[in-house]
Amino acid sequence: MYVIGTAGHVDHGKSTLVKALTDIDPDRLPEEKEREMTVDLGFAWMTLPSGREVSIVDVPGHERFIKNMLAGVGGIDLALLIVAADESVMPQTREHLAILDILRVTRGLVVVTKTDLVDEELVELVKAEVEDTLAGTSFEGCPMVGVSAYNGDGMDELRGMIDGILDDTEARRDLGRPRLPIDRCFTISGFGTVVTGTLIDGSLAVGQEIELAGSQQRARIRGLQSHKTRVTSAEPGVRLAVNLSGISRDDIERGEILTSPGWLRPARRVDARLRMVNDAPHSLKHNEGVTFHLFTSESPARARLLDAEQLSAGAEGWVQLLLSEPLPVVKGDYFVVRSADSTLGGGQVVDPNPRRRHRRFDADVSERLMLLDEGASEDVIVSVAEQWGPCGLAELSRRANLPREEALERATELAEEGDLVALGDLAADSDAVVYSALGWGTLKGRLATVLRSYHDQYPLRKGAPAQEVRSRLGLSQPVYLRALTRLAAEGFVAEDGQAVRLPGHEVTFTPRMEQQVARFLESLEREPYSPPTDNQPDAEVLGALVEQGRVVRVGDSVVFTADAYREMTGRIVEHLRENGSITVAEARTLFNTSRKYILPLLERMDQEQITRRNGDERVLR
Repeated sequence: MYVIGTAGHVDHGKSTLVKALTDIDPDRLPEEKEREMTVDLGFAWMTLPSGREVSIVDVPGHERFIKNMLAGVGGIDLALLIVAADESVMPQTREHLAILDILRVTRGLVVVTKTDLVDEELVELVKAEVEDTLAGTSFEGCPMVGVSAYNGDGMDELRGMIDGILDDTEARRDLGRPRLPIDRCFTISGFGTVVTGTLIDGSLAVGQEIELAGSQQRARIRGLQSHKTRVTSAEPGVRLAVNLSGISRDDIERGEILTSPGWLRPARRVDARLRMVNDAPHSLKHNEGVTFHLFTSESPARARLLDAEQLSAGAEGWVQLLLSEPLPVVKGDYFVVRSADSTLGGGQVVDPNPRRRHRRFDADVSERLMLLDEGASEDVIVSVAEQWGPCGLAELSRRANLPREEALERATELAEEGDLVALGDLAADSDAVVYSALGWGTLKGRLATVLRSYHDQYPLRKGAPAQEVRSRLGLSQPVYLRALTRLAAEGFVAEDGQAVRLPGHEVTFTPRMEQQVARFLESLEREPYSPPTDNQPDAEVLGALVEQGRVVRVGDSVVFTADAYREMTGRIVEHLRENGSITVAEARTLFNTSRKYILPLLERMDQEQITRRNGDERVLR
């Protein structure tokens, strides 16, 4: 299904034409009927000669209601540019045309209305003036037709021309992520909250859980209607009324995006290529305040020009828009920026949520934005992975604005070619991620720096604690474990229990340390069951001896040689097998030592689950 939108100057007969085509009056407000002037969006539908059913969005033509006009044309497939034969091209004709051009509405049809009020010669003159006006826009060369909504002249030809244009119009791509910009919200007695809008992507179905992307409120679809007909599901390109349960009408405003939960979040920064309209009233200066319009939403914004000091009429450049009110934006969305009273320009979003504020006049920034704007899908995926890696498949698909299947296919090919590094199976593992080759190299560099720093600071430790390394790298546990497994398999790092080290790292004592170690071990061996506790070496040296298994520390100050520890635990176990239990006093007698040594030894055996304390006794587990 397709959506048609009107455009044109006030009082050029847009609403009258819609009513003549559809037999539906799009002016629904009492104020509109009283003043005979459209002030807000109107909606209608009709069946074309081919049997194709289409929706129509009628927009106001008065300059005071441009915001309402912008809310209606963001999701249309074909625009009817209405020009009255008795007035020809007027200011809002030009502004509406400029907006359609900015939004890249490439399917257009000029309808010269009120032909019953003038002669044929004047109609031809109006068409010639319109043709000149269209030059250089996305509507250049589009067909024209003269009609009278009052006597019906040209109406059948108009219907046929609409049908013919739609024959050559591609249906909207379904990227699998529903988005319905809300243009109306109201309450119907007995049904509750209802919102309307054009479904520009994805599908919706009755019973589906949805989210309002701006406020992140959840609700459920109670019912769907298209052209006052109940439906159970809807595909992209259809006008919908959505009955919601679990949310109040007071909690919803025009400009919200109805979508599936979890994937779309509001952004405060937007990178884009901005083009000024040819008759912009003034240049756009760096950091100038503008109003940012996207589908049915708007926000005050600051325009940071990245490659120019100012943009004059007709010029274009890279811009980072800083939004005062965060809006849900997707790569590829078209937008309009306006000053207080005039349309300045607009363009297409290339990065809907850049990670950082860009430096101005930076060639690398311009190159990356150009790649996102003009590059093939493979280039875009690599660029997304470079900026946002590690990325899962869902994030790759969303940020590159590609269908999930296409993102998976491209990412798999890029991983095979070495441009991406995949951790896990993207098709099967929900926590699988990819790095760009550059990002993976950066991660390896950071890891090497972390480990080298740790080895320099603690040369006598076999490696850095694995979780400390994870924390320093700022990775989630699943990504870290996958990365560590791959890096260990590549021989880039070595895992040693709960420690991670560089492969070349070895614990080596200095000659002075070796002497200290020898004296310490000799003192332990002289009194193996009652070793001295006042001549221990440096804590790092002692820690290394423990890691090497040459000594066993059973308390803060009690250290046994490994041989003595094995002998003592072995004899205690033997005693337990023969007698069933042992007390501290019995163990002390067994080795002719003191409680100072025996108690921490028995507690260590409890910790290792060799023994279990039972009152004053120990028994074998």
